[in-house]
Amino acid sequence: MSEKDRIAPTSPSGEAMILPTRAGYDRWAEIYDAEDNPLIQLEETRVRGLLGEVAGLAVADIGCGTGRHARPLALAGARVTAVDFSEAMVRRARAKTGTEAIRFIHHDVQEPLPFPAGSFDRVVCCLVVEHIPNLEAFFRELKRICRPAGWVVVSGLHPAMLLRGIQARFTDPATGRETRPLGYPHQFSDYVMAVLRAGLDFDHLSEHAVDDELAARSERARKYLGWPLLFLMRLVPRNSVSMRGRPVPPL
Repeated sequence: MSEKDRIAPTSPSGEAMILPTRAGYDRWAEIYDAEDNPLIQLEETRVRGLLGEVAGLAVADIGCGTGRHARPLALAGARVTAVDFSEAMVRRARAKTGTEAIRFIHHDVQEPLPFPAGSFDRVVCCLVVEHIPNLEAFFRELKRICRPAGWVVVSGLHPAMLLRGIQARFTDPATGRETRPLGYPHQFSDYVMAVLRAGLDFDHLSEHAVDDELAARSERARKYLGWPLLFLMRLVPRNSVSMRGRPVPPL
């Protein structure tokens, strides 16, 4: 059964509209960068800290969206390949200054990635995994394209948010209606076991809650004060060069 077949394109009045993931992000692209999004505010600098120095390295941004990580990585001297299945998101990314050297690829990240094994020194995948039904297969692909001495950085919406009824969502400017790209109710154990079964090991795993500082900057964050909103992983291919002793930035 296809993603389109699994969900209804409409919902009763007053309820959130659930859309196939690609269609949802195509609609979200128009306002994605301008929103007050506390998850992104909590995530961006932490992800870049975990990636470390990237000048001269080959970096894959899997599920790049509007290029919010791909662009800074390219400006820092990385050779960036950015992949996404939302044409509208990629158009937004391409239109930004500083993205001219980025190689953009339109591709469904739920399918095998179009790269040879060991193509990248760093692989980054941010706020994507909640939309992936087969986590183990997905993490196997991230491992496959990562060089043995490289690492993979993943961020995600914390599963605790499911207890609050929260998932990726936005207010569609065309309809004024809350709209949700299709996601899957993965638990934290689902992510951990998928990582390990895919042949990756954890170098870093952290959970991040909304604090007073973020609540002061983001009106939307205030209602989640004290709740874990974000998780971060830095993963290394099993039997790779050890990262033991490498500094972890303050998160």
